[in-house]
Amino acid sequence: MMKKSFWQRHKFLLLRRLSQAGILGLFLTGPYLGVWLLRGNYSASNFFGIPFTDPLIIAQSLATGYLPSQMALLGAGILVLVYALLGSRIFCAWVCPLNVVTDFSTFLRRKLGIRQSAKLSRHIRYVLLVGILIASAITGTLVWEALNPVSALGRNLIYGASASLWLVVAIFFFDLFVVEHGWCGHLCPLGAAYGVIGAKGIIRIGVKRENCTDCMQCYAVCPEPIVLRAPLHGKKGEPAIVLSQDCITCGRCMDVCDDKVFYFKHRFHSIHRGE
Repeated sequence: MMKKSFWQRHKFLLLRRLSQAGILGLFLTGPYLGVWLLRGNYSASNFFGIPFTDPLIIAQSLATGYLPSQMALLGAGILVLVYALLGSRIFCAWVCPLNVVTDFSTFLRRKLGIRQSAKLSRHIRYVLLVGILIASAITGTLVWEALNPVSALGRNLIYGASASLWLVVAIFFFDLFVVEHGWCGHLCPLGAAYGVIGAKGIIRIGVKRENCTDCMQCYAVCPEPIVLRAPLHGKKGEPAIVLSQDCITCGRCMDVCDDKVFYFKHRFHSIHRGE
C-alpha cells in the first residue's frame, strides 16, 4: 500500500488549524488594523450588527430569570441552528482556541512518555453543565463566566495577557500530567452543551468496517476514542457510522488511516454496515 504524504496524514488537522486561526483573525482585525469584522470574544461577539452569544451564556441568563434582548436571542438561535445542523461538537474541533492548547499538551505527553495517572468519567461534563445552570438559578449570576477558560483564552489572545491566563495554564498542565484529553474529553461543560446541541447533526463519520485491519492508529489519535468502538467493533447490524455526541468531528481518524476506513457522510445516507 502506498504510504500517505504529509498532507494526506495531516489534512484535517491543518484545515482545523486554518479555521481556528481564521476565526481568531476576524477578532484581531479590530485591535490591530482598526477594522472591526468580529468585535468581542468567543463568549459574546458582534458580527455586522448581529450579537452572537455563546448558547451556554444564554442558558445561564434564562436560568437566572433574566430574558436577554431579542437580538441576543436571535444571534444565539442562529448559532444553535448552525451547530445543530452541522454536526457533533463542530465548535470544539474547528472553532475553539483552547483545542490547540489541549492538543499540544497531548502531543507533549506522548513525546515525553507520560503515562495516565488518573481516570475520570466522561459524564462529569454533563453533571457540571447541569450544576452550572442550577447554580446560576440559585445565585442569579452567570456562574460559569468567572471560570470559563475558552473566553479567558480568547480575551488573552485578542486583548493581551491578563490574570485569567492562569486558567489556560492550569488546563494545559492538567492534561499533560493528570488525564490525557482531560479537559475537552471529560470536564468541559461548554463541550457538553455543544454535544447536546449537535447530537442530531447532519455531518457524521462513516465507517467501512470491512477495510479495517485493527491497526489501532485511529484510537491513538482520536480525542474521544470511545466513540469508535461501536461503529468499528459493534455487533452485526449496528450502524457503521459514528453517532455519538461525544465525537468532535475532527477528521483525525481519516488522516491517519491507511485503509480508508473512515469518511465524511451525512447522517441519513447508508448508515448500516456494508451499505
